[in-house]
Amino acid sequence: MSDDQGRTDLRMPDDDEVFAVVESMLGANRVKVRCMDGVERTARIPGKMQKRIWIREDDVVLVEPWDWQDEKADITWRYEKQAADQLRDEGHIQ
Repeated sequence: MSDDQGRTDLRMPDDDEVFAVVESMLGANRVKVRCMDGVERTARIPGKMQKRIWIREDDVVLVEPWDWQDEKADITWRYEKQAADQLRDEGHIQ
């Protein structure tokens, strides 16, 4: 129990989601992300997140790649800094 003290249960990717790190802000509610499957994608910040959740460079997010255009995706979740550090420690993201 002592080595798991600071661990919390985090939201993990669904079948069609992948971890990604925000590389740069493109404007117009779009960001460039580097996904953990090795693909760089242009991700869209959905309207329900735009004014409520602020996304910055180096944030860890979950993205859902588009079925019809694999180089684009929608952001579905943003991790807080502490959760992102935990994901790095556990080896889910580089």
